[in-house]
Amino acid sequence: EQFTAMRDLYMKNGQGFALVYSITAQSTFNDLQDLREQILRVKDTEDVPMILVGNKCDLEVERVVAKESGVGLARQWNSCAFLETSAKSKINVNEIFYDLVRQINRKTPAPGKVRSKPSCQLL
Repeated sequence: EQFTAMRDLYMKNGQGFALVYSITAQSTFNDLQDLREQILRVKDTEDVPMILVGNKCDLEVERVVAKESGVGLARQWNSCAFLETSAKSKINVNEIFYDLVRQINRKTPAPGKVRSKPSCQLL
């Protein structure tokens, strides 16, 4: 229960999320839908920078989650970004963060470009 409250706080304060599963463990893939729904509930919006990541692509012979499953899930999630990676072999690891930062920057206006409207005018 305490962990759940902390996780909600991290989700509330987070600007972007990498949802990572192991291509060698179906259960990690199956858990992602609930995690995504929790993020959307805590953020109270569907427009959250997010990337779906299939990790351990260097272990192709041990694969149990097809790449097509990841691609399909990403499509279901409003065309969420998708990558397969290997943390061990350093394949596409930086790309995860580059993509998330791009998504966050698109959502967040640059300083100085925010046009503020006056809330009250007296004539």
